[in-house]
Amino acid sequence: MKTLRNTVQLIGNVGEDPKSHRFENGMLVCRFSLATNEQFFKDGEKIQETQWHQLVTWSKQAELASKYIAKGKEIAIKGKLTYRSYNNEAGEKQYITEILVNEILLLSSSKRDNN
Repeated sequence: MKTLRNTVQLIGNVGEDPKSHRFENGMLVCRFSLATNEQFFKDGEKIQETQWHQLVTWSKQAELASKYIAKGKEIAIKGKLTYRSYNNEAGEKQYITEILVNEILLLSSSKRDNN
Protein backbone atom coordinates (compact mmCIF):
# COMPACT_ATOMS: atom_id res chain seq x y z
CA MET A 1 0.00 0.00 0.00
CA LYS A 2 2.96 2.35 0.36
CA THR A 3 3.12 2.72 -3.42
CA LEU A 4 -0.43 4.11 -3.46
CA ARG A 5 0.44 7.15 -1.37
CA ASN A 6 0.22 10.43 -3.25
CA THR A 7 -0.24 8.78 -6.63
CA VAL A 8 -2.21 10.46 -9.41
CA GLN A 9 -3.21 8.74 -12.66
CA LEU A 10 -5.09 10.69 -15.30
CA ILE A 11 -6.18 10.31 -18.91
CA GLY A 12 -7.07 13.48 -20.75
CA ASN A 13 -6.32 15.91 -23.55
CA VAL A 14 -3.43 18.34 -23.55
CA GLY A 15 -4.74 21.90 -23.29
CA GLU A 16 -1.72 23.75 -24.62
CA ASP A 17 1.63 23.08 -26.24
CA PRO A 18 4.20 22.34 -23.53
CA LYS A 19 6.43 25.22 -22.45
CA SER A 20 10.02 24.21 -21.77
CA HIS A 21 12.83 25.94 -19.93
CA ARG A 22 16.44 24.79 -19.68
CA PHE A 23 18.37 25.93 -16.62
CA GLU A 24 22.06 26.88 -16.62
CA ASN A 25 22.95 23.47 -15.17
CA GLY A 26 21.34 21.80 -18.22
CA MET A 27 18.24 20.56 -16.40
CA LEU A 28 15.04 20.84 -18.47
CA VAL A 29 11.56 21.49 -17.07
CA CYS A 30 8.39 21.30 -19.14
CA ARG A 31 4.94 22.57 -18.10
CA PHE A 32 1.54 22.08 -19.71
CA SER A 33 -2.11 21.59 -18.83
CA LEU A 34 -4.32 18.54 -19.10
CA ALA A 35 -8.13 18.50 -19.34
CA THR A 36 -10.08 15.55 -17.95
CA ASN A 37 -13.79 15.18 -18.63
CA GLU A 38 -16.50 13.58 -16.54
CA GLN A 39 -19.98 12.92 -17.86
CA PHE A 40 -23.07 12.24 -15.79
CA PHE A 41 -26.83 12.63 -15.93
CA LYS A 42 -28.69 15.13 -13.77
CA ASP A 43 -32.47 15.44 -14.06
CA GLY A 44 -32.31 13.45 -17.30
CA GLU A 45 -29.83 15.82 -18.89
CA LYS A 46 -26.33 14.72 -19.86
CA ILE A 47 -23.76 17.01 -18.24
CA GLN A 48 -20.04 17.14 -18.96
CA GLU A 49 -17.62 18.72 -16.52
CA THR A 50 -14.03 19.50 -17.40
CA GLN A 51 -11.26 19.67 -14.79
CA TRP A 52 -7.94 21.32 -15.62
CA HIS A 53 -4.67 20.02 -14.19
CA GLN A 54 -1.27 21.69 -14.32
CA LEU A 55 1.52 19.22 -15.13
CA VAL A 56 5.27 19.51 -14.61
CA THR A 57 7.91 17.17 -16.05
CA TRP A 58 11.68 17.19 -15.51
CA SER A 59 14.74 15.78 -17.27
CA LYS A 60 14.04 12.85 -19.60
CA GLN A 61 10.24 13.12 -19.28
CA ALA A 62 10.52 16.84 -20.09
CA GLU A 63 12.55 16.04 -23.21
CA LEU A 64 9.89 13.57 -24.35
CA ALA A 65 7.03 15.97 -23.55
CA SER A 66 8.59 18.86 -25.45
CA LYS A 67 9.27 16.64 -28.45
CA TYR A 68 6.08 14.54 -28.75
CA ILE A 69 3.24 16.27 -26.87
CA ALA A 70 1.09 18.96 -28.46
CA LYS A 71 -2.22 20.63 -27.78
CA GLY A 72 -5.13 18.24 -28.31
CA LYS A 73 -3.22 14.98 -27.86
CA GLU A 74 -4.76 12.39 -25.58
CA ILE A 75 -2.27 11.17 -23.00
CA ALA A 76 -2.17 9.14 -19.79
CA ILE A 77 0.06 10.29 -16.95
CA LYS A 78 1.17 9.00 -13.59
CA GLY A 79 2.68 11.26 -10.99
CA LYS A 80 2.18 12.87 -7.60
CA LEU A 81 0.47 15.98 -6.29
CA THR A 82 2.70 18.87 -5.30
CA TYR A 83 1.86 22.21 -3.74
CA ARG A 84 3.87 25.42 -3.76
CA SER A 85 3.36 29.10 -3.13
CA TYR A 86 4.97 32.37 -4.16
CA ASN A 87 4.37 36.09 -3.82
CA ASN A 88 3.10 37.79 -6.98
CA GLU A 89 4.10 41.25 -8.17
CA ALA A 90 1.48 42.83 -5.89
CA GLY A 91 3.01 41.01 -2.90
CA GLU A 92 0.02 38.67 -2.54
CA LYS A 93 0.65 35.02 -1.77
CA GLN A 94 -0.38 32.69 -4.62
CA TYR A 95 -0.85 28.94 -4.23
CA ILE A 96 -0.35 26.39 -6.98
CA THR A 97 -1.30 22.73 -7.14
CA GLU A 98 0.60 20.76 -9.77
CA ILE A 99 1.15 17.17 -10.73
CA LEU A 100 4.79 16.14 -10.91
CA VAL A 101 4.70 13.63 -13.77
CA ASN A 102 7.03 10.64 -13.81
CA GLU A 103 5.30 8.55 -16.53
CA ILE A 104 3.64 9.61 -19.79
CA LEU A 105 1.83 7.42 -22.29
CA LEU A 106 0.77 8.85 -25.67
CA LEU A 107 -2.70 7.54 -26.50
CA SER A 108 -3.60 9.38 -29.70
CA SER A 109 -2.29 11.94 -32.10
CA SER A 110 -3.69 15.42 -32.54
CA LYS A 111 -5.29 16.61 -35.78
CA ARG A 112 -2.14 18.65 -36.36
CA ASP A 113 -0.11 15.43 -36.77
CA ASN A 114 -2.34 14.23 -39.60
CA ASN A 115 -1.59 17.21 -41.88
